[in-house]
Amino acid sequence: MKYLLGYDIGSSSIKVALLSVDTGKCLASATSPKQEMEIVAKAAGWAEQEPERWWQEAVNATKQLKDKFSFDPALVAGIGITYQMHGLILLDKAGKVLRPAIIWCDSRAVDYGNQAFTDLGEEYCLHYLLNSPGNFTASKLKWVKENEPAIYEQIHKVQLPGDYIAFQMTGQLQTTVSGLSEGVFWNFREHSVAQGLLDYYGLDRDLLPEVVDTFAEHGRLTAEAAQELGLHAGTPISYRAGDQPNNAFSLNVLEPGEIAATAGTSGVVYGISETPVSDPRSRVNTFVHVNSTEAQPRNGVLMCVNGTGILNSWLRKVVGELPYDEMNQLAAQAPVGAEGLLFLPFGNGAERILENRPTEAELHGLSFNRHSRAHVLRAAQEGIVFAFNYGLDIMRGMGVQVQKVRAGSANMFLSPLFREAFVNSSNVTLELYNTDAAQGAARGAGIGVGVYASPAEAFGSLERLLTLEPTPDLQEQYQGAYARWHRTLTQQILSSTTQPSHVE
Repeated sequence: MKYLLGYDIGSSSIKVALLSVDTGKCLASATSPKQEMEIVAKAAGWAEQEPERWWQEAVNATKQLKDKFSFDPALVAGIGITYQMHGLILLDKAGKVLRPAIIWCDSRAVDYGNQAFTDLGEEYCLHYLLNSPGNFTASKLKWVKENEPAIYEQIHKVQLPGDYIAFQMTGQLQTTVSGLSEGVFWNFREHSVAQGLLDYYGLDRDLLPEVVDTFAEHGRLTAEAAQELGLHAGTPISYRAGDQPNNAFSLNVLEPGEIAATAGTSGVVYGISETPVSDPRSRVNTFVHVNSTEAQPRNGVLMCVNGTGILNSWLRKVVGELPYDEMNQLAAQAPVGAEGLLFLPFGNGAERILENRPTEAELHGLSFNRHSRAHVLRAAQEGIVFAFNYGLDIMRGMGVQVQKVRAGSANMFLSPLFREAFVNSSNVTLELYNTDAAQGAARGAGIGVGVYASPAEAFGSLERLLTLEPTPDLQEQYQGAYARWHRTLTQQILSSTTQPSHVE
């Protein structure tokens, strides 16, 4: 029997999954650490993590996996990596990390991206980059250049989180076209590095690593890395992708009209388009999808809500560390609309769908005599769903077809209430599958190394767990609650006199 390994490099934890090549089934998985990894905020709007911690937790998770399921590491055909997008890791010539990673929800570079959007011109940015430079990786690198020049001068290569883990495994400094696009380093029209943005920011093209295909051998496990991981030296690393393109891939979402969703630390809806589309206000973003080629382009249109699972996680601490399934049951005891209690779930950095208006999470309509913990928990789940629907409306306005959505059976999609609210407020069909990001990375590795001839073969065993359709009576209730939520959002945030700006 041959195996595939997939690593999911998240901001909360690191997960590894072991798949059987023959059956396509997940044989075992492990996650480390058990408690969520810390995100350090040295100043308001900042968010940093130590890349070395990601690697150590990958080592720990692999050891736990081997304890759970005995397998011969020499029979692992390939390793795939998926990772938190938009992070910035800086390496010197010795391959050492120069500073903590500036991760996806860090907002410090917003002003640089906004100024670039103005100076380069909205028409230029939306035509060639399909995005505002916003708070993406390129703008974060500009922040380092301006604010930490001594560190900038030592940079040998810039890495995304998945690039860094692959480097730890192989010693090769590489990235992908999809990865470059997530950092807004990619020119969609010219199919090349976005030299115009680099020139504007004064960034050296040589700081970007070699570009490799998403599905290809990116190098082989070094003896040193193999010893740390307890794996076999020479095992190929044959796939890498950011978490949202990979989530779509893990659900076999590869063609125009197909939609994927996830609701982990952040919440995302990701639709495939064959044409280079952009939102004039850059509230949603477009990246190169994992299966895109110059001859047959496939782009992912991404809507993100930062304050998703992190809100649920925060509430868990507030209500007394209840298990999540008990929280879900408690939330379901309150009626649809939570008797007028509304949650605006925007408290985890700059929210792109709000054009970066200054905002924090807000609870509205609280009555001490009427509302209980159940109401607060339901209002939070509904608030996240309503934020999703607000973003979906933007995507629909761009021409993205949103009718059937696929999601993995994980995180907030484990909540029956969340699923019910999602399909009825958004008027979509939801398909739930038994898969996750680490399994998707493992399947990607199988394609990259050639043990699967095509995605159709790789996903032949993908298990659909349920299909949920909207129902007329619930649709009316949820869409009425959404209308009230939207009015509150407009009154509190969207009508703000603060000038909006465009971000990641």
